Amino acid sequence: MSDVKPPPSAASPGALSVQTLNKRADFLRAASARRVPMPAFLLQARKRAEGEAEGIRVGYTCSKKVGNAVARNRAKRRLREIARAVLPSQGVPGWDYVLIGRREATATRPFTELQDDFARALAKVHQ
Repeated sequence: MSDVKPPPSAASPGALSVQTLNKRADFLRAASARRVPMPAFLLQARKRAEGEAEGIRVGYTCSKKVGNAVARNRAKRRLREIARAVLPSQGVPGWDYVLIGRREATATRPFTELQDDFARALAKVHQ
C-alpha cells in the first residue's frame, strides 16, 4: 500500500488553488474592475496587486431580483459548479473573479452553455 499516492491537495506544489472570496471589500474591488456580460451571468474580474493573496479567487452573488432563497441558492450552486469546472484550466493566478447571477437565466440555461459562456467570458477578460 505504500505506492498509493494521495490526491494532490491545494497546498501541494503544482496544484492550482481556487479560493472563495468572503470579504465585502474584495467584492467591491472586483465591481470596479472589468465586466463581461453574458446571457446567464455577469463576470467581474480584477488583477490583484503584487503582494496580495496568491492563486485564483472567485466569488458568487445573486440578488433578490433572481428570486426567492431557493432560486438564489440554485443559481449560486450552478455558478459554483461552472467555476469549479472551468477555472482550474482557464483561470489566471493573481486574479479575482465574481459571478453575478441573472433572473431566471442562470437557473434555466443548459449547463453546457453556461460552461461555454464562462470560458468565453474568461477569454474576453484576458485579451
